[in-house]
Amino acid sequence: MDHTSNEAFKLLKQLNLHLELESKYQPREKGLILIESTAENDNSICPRLRNAKVEDLWSLTNFFGLGMETFVLAVNILDRFLAIMKVKPKHLSCIGVCCFQLAAKVVEEDCNIPSVHDVIRISQCKCTVSDMNRMEKIISEKLHFEFKATTALTFLHLYHTVVLCHSSKRKEVLNLDKLEAQLKACNCRLIFSKAKPSVLALCLLTLEVETLKSLELFEIALRVQKHSKVNDEDMLYWRELVSKCLADYSSPECCKPDHKKLVWTVSRRTAQNLHNSYYSVPELPTIPECGRINESERWNLF
Repeated sequence: MDHTSNEAFKLLKQLNLHLELESKYQPREKGLILIESTAENDNSICPRLRNAKVEDLWSLTNFFGLGMETFVLAVNILDRFLAIMKVKPKHLSCIGVCCFQLAAKVVEEDCNIPSVHDVIRISQCKCTVSDMNRMEKIISEKLHFEFKATTALTFLHLYHTVVLCHSSKRKEVLNLDKLEAQLKACNCRLIFSKAKPSVLALCLLTLEVETLKSLELFEIALRVQKHSKVNDEDMLYWRELVSKCLADYSSPECCKPDHKKLVWTVSRRTAQNLHNSYYSVPELPTIPECGRINESERWNLF
């Protein structure tokens, strides 16, 4: 009992710390609203382009065998940057791979970080090493070199551990892989970047608890909500959106991560330089999409 109490205390201490930090690493809402309202032909980043780039980030993460944390952090860096900069679509590929590379440097062991040359070759971003170095410098300066962010994945892992710590049923109950896959689906939609990470993670947790029909887990989730100071109004609003997203994702019309193959156009010269393992191309989730700060409030990158 003493061990469980100590573990619970440490978890709540971590939770409090991340609750204090989450707003610091959230993308600027006015910038996200501007992207949402951008038309397809506006020569600026629209929701479809942003969402497609997030799918590319998952593809790269899968391809190089990196973790979910790298993907979520890359999306966070991308959204924070796009929310403060006016970016032209032609530069989005370079920005995307730079966000991926920056996230990998934060999360992964040095031996697992893909080389810049390999990332350029596999992503087919059509930029050079010097382009990437310049773009990484711009992203780093605009984000004040603050990359190790508190994200919805941070809270999802914490909430999951808290539930296991207090639940008598332990590990058989909540499937963390399933929760992460659901978070991945939400990350592929711009609208969820406006949600507080703690709220988004709590919505995923409570929806899963609801499907399990466990009164014990429901009571634990309510205590977590109360401790996180998430009001019922925010929960209802975001739960409805998350539920719809997951329903869309589960529909036959939506391409699943395990059913759609990536197709790379590789020249003969490039193919000769590829490592053998690079021919095993991962599979890409395609998520149905949903959606301006004043132009004067954003910086013009190019």
